Amino acid sequence: MTDNRFFNRSELIGILVLAVFLVAVLPLTLDVFRLNLVAKYLTYAFVALGLVICWGYGGILSLGQGVFFGLGGYCMAMFLKLEASSVENTKIQSTPGIPDFMDWNQLTALPFFWKPFHSLTFTVAAIVLVPGIFALIIGTAMFKRRVGGTYFAIITQAVAAILTILIVGQQGYTGGINGMTDLRTLKGWDIRPDHAKIALYFFEVGCLFVCILIAQFVRHSKLGRILVAMREKEDRVRFSGYSVANFKIFAFCIAAVFAAVGGAMFALNVGFMSPSFVGIVPSIEMVIYTAVGGRLSILGAIYGTLLVNFAKTSLSETFPELWLFGLGGLFIAVVLAFPNGLAGIWGDYVQPRIERLIASRKPKPEGWTDGSVADGAPAE
Repeated sequence: MTDNRFFNRSELIGILVLAVFLVAVLPLTLDVFRLNLVAKYLTYAFVALGLVICWGYGGILSLGQGVFFGLGGYCMAMFLKLEASSVENTKIQSTPGIPDFMDWNQLTALPFFWKPFHSLTFTVAAIVLVPGIFALIIGTAMFKRRVGGTYFAIITQAVAAILTILIVGQQGYTGGINGMTDLRTLKGWDIRPDHAKIALYFFEVGCLFVCILIAQFVRHSKLGRILVAMREKEDRVRFSGYSVANFKIFAFCIAAVFAAVGGAMFALNVGFMSPSFVGIVPSIEMVIYTAVGGRLSILGAIYGTLLVNFAKTSLSETFPELWLFGLGGLFIAVVLAFPNGLAGIWGDYVQPRIERLIASRKPKPEGWTDGSVADGAPAE
């Protein structure tokens, strides 16, 4: 029988444990610098959440999620950069009132597509709509023509490479290879001091739990069941009268929006945005986070993101040349030995033992015996 509860007992415990870990344990045990590192890691967790829906449940492997992460990050960075480029702050430039990299590239006026980003409301809408519409265009072009599997993964890689080249090449409009730096304030509120970093961390955690609830709703809805059926037997779902292409487009778009929210939070927490987070390599790393945590588990993807990034920070300081090889080896090992990642290990090995241990310690009902027959009944 299908469990229609929004959260079963195990999932509810997992949510509470994650909440206590992120809201209480880490802020109380880490200094501001380390907590800000965790905030940076959590920005990738948004991407991993989207991949659980897109790849785990929909069977759509996208190797270009860095594109949407970057689009969300650049939308937020444009607003922050405009606020940091007031006439007063840029009075030493040849053209005051425009971002410094535009002045260096001899632009004399703010480009027309930058002007709406003076508004925070427009910026928030753009963070959702720009990557969502871009994903809709790509998804419609691909899925309506039944392009999927390996071909779709390669195309998303090509899109990531093209966007990276475009950002680097249009230095006067995007900041080029250096990206957008010196992001200082949000509506006059300085985002650089320690207290601001802590406040942004808790805001990010709140946004993450909102995305978790949305992902959980999709998973338990009829839409989620159709996505799983589509992943297993696509032709059968199509012959049942459903538009497989539309469901794939939806899954791809929601993953793009989640990734964009993560990119926007990255720009806020880290204080810069560059094309190095848009290309093929970061996109593949994001897939690895999901695979390690478990592509079928919402919470597993978050824990996998935290674990891999913590290992990357720790080990790359000691073995900087070997870390990428280690990351590739980790991905291969997970795919071959534990295809469901950390969540699969927990579900297959750890959780059953815990449940048996709990069951063995429960008080036995009166008249219970170790045998299969009641007391006094003749044994066969």
